[in-house]
Amino acid sequence: MKRYADCSRKETEDWKKGDRVLLSTKDLVFKERPMRKLTERYVRLYAIEEVVSTNAVKLRLLTSMRIHLVVNISQIVQYKEQIEGQKKEQGKPVEVKGVEEWEVEKILNKKKIRGVEKYLV
Repeated sequence: MKRYADCSRKETEDWKKGDRVLLSTKDLVFKERPMRKLTERYVRLYAIEEVVSTNAVKLRLLTSMRIHLVVNISQIVQYKEQIEGQKKEQGKPVEVKGVEEWEVEKILNKKKIRGVEKYLV
């Protein structure tokens, strides 16, 4: 039976002190966000303060979080840096007659939704 149970299990990552991780919002309660489906999957970037066991780590959390510092490794995900070109940079606004505006290189598409024209630039 152990052989069949182990088929669906995966190897756990080796966590070290100082690793940067994201904390899952699966079991967290947010009062300011009433709809669960609109919340982010992971909150904030935290550092591992100590590896308690193979299944638990102690995080350096904010005091306002009001949760226990030791969390299960199923609640954290390794943070991956963004690769070059992944993050889109917004253009800098141009000031025209005291109002900030953006220059558009090209209009790719235009459609009308409920009487309002929307542009894809």
